[in-house]
Amino acid sequence: MFSDFAFKIFNESIDKYHVLDNVYQAFSNPYPKDEIAHLLYRKNWIDTVQWHYEDIIRDPNIDPVDALDLKRKIDASNQDRTDLVEYIDSYFLNKYQSVQVKDNATINTESPAWAIDRLSILALKVYHMQEEVTRTDASEDHKQKCSDKLAVLLEQKKDLSTAIDQLLADIEAGNKYMKVYKQMKMYNDDELNPVLRAK
Repeated sequence: MFSDFAFKIFNESIDKYHVLDNVYQAFSNPYPKDEIAHLLYRKNWIDTVQWHYEDIIRDPNIDPVDALDLKRKIDASNQDRTDLVEYIDSYFLNKYQSVQVKDNATINTESPAWAIDRLSILALKVYHMQEEVTRTDASEDHKQKCSDKLAVLLEQKKDLSTAIDQLLADIEAGNKYMKVYKQMKMYNDDELNPVLRAK
């Protein structure tokens, strides 16, 4: 199942990041550029670094200059994340380009890559909730609440994985078809953001 394959790669990325646990560490992709695993690993690495950017920027004592710099990094990370999702969708569009779409085929509310994007974020939630469950400096009450939340996250993982694999099977069988819309984010564009345009 593709979802199992992707989740395994997401966990590899998360584990590798946490060896140093530093948002400024160098990135190295262990997978060849012509493999979908390369895109999946890169996608999750972006998500993982941004997860920790979001932790840092919530420090109530953060220096305002540092916070502004971090906000710029988060904006750039969001753009990278969107670009990677579109690359992953391009992989699926190419993979299924010769499928004969049935006359009664329907479209999904989201493309495969955007569902996979949610699976990548879910992998991070599972990892960090598991950390909370095993924290030695946390109360038993805290650990029990986190254990309950972890159970819900694992149920979500099962459901989302099933939905992704079913969507891909339906596309492959011609029961559903892909239609991808570029995100067209406006806030990073010099011509579309009125503040940037004014300068």
